[in-house]
Amino acid sequence: MRTILEAAERVFAANPAATMEQVAQAAGVARTTVHRRFATREALVEELTGWAARRFAEAVESARADSTPPLVALYQVTANVLRVKTNWWFAMSRTADGAHPEAVRVHAEVRDQCERLFHRAREAGVLRPDADLDWTRRVYYALIHEAAAEGAAGGGDAEALATRVVDTLLRGFGSPAAPVIA
Repeated sequence: MRTILEAAERVFAANPAATMEQVAQAAGVARTTVHRRFATREALVEELTGWAARRFAEAVESARADSTPPLVALYQVTANVLRVKTNWWFAMSRTADGAHPEAVRVHAEVRDQCERLFHRAREAGVLRPDADLDWTRRVYYALIHEAAAEGAAGGGDAEALATRVVDTLLRGFGSPAAPVIA
C-alpha cells in the first residue's frame, strides 16, 4: 500500500487531476491492484491525506517538543515538519480544507503542541517576553509553508530550510541597529 500512496503523491503533485491508471503505472502495479485497495480515486486521495496527517503527527511527536530544550525543539520540529510537507506536498495541501477528520484532529493537536512550545520558548528567553504568541505561531506557520513550497520545488533540504525558518522567526531581517517601533 505504501508504494501506491507514494506513487499517488508524486502523480497528484504533478497533476491533481491524474487518474487511477496513472497512479498504478507510477507504482508499477496493475490498475486492478490499485482498485482492490481503493474503490475510487476519492478513496485513494482520502487515504493519502490520512497517511500524510499521520506522518505529520509523528514528525512533531518525534521532536519531543514538551521535554527538549525549546530552541532545540523548535529547530527539530521545523526540520521534521518540513520533511513531511516537502515529501507529501499534495496530501498536506488537502489537510487545510478541513474535510478530513483525522487531519483536522492532528492539526489541532499540533497547534496545541506548538502553543506549549512557544510558551516554553518565551519562558526560556528564546522569544521576547512581550511576544504575541498567537501572531508568532501564525508567522511561523507561514514561514514553514513557504519553506515547504521551496523544498517541494527542489529548493533545499529540510535542515537548511529549517535553519532559515528558525533564524527568520527569531531574528527577522532587521539590523540590530534598526530603530524599534513602539
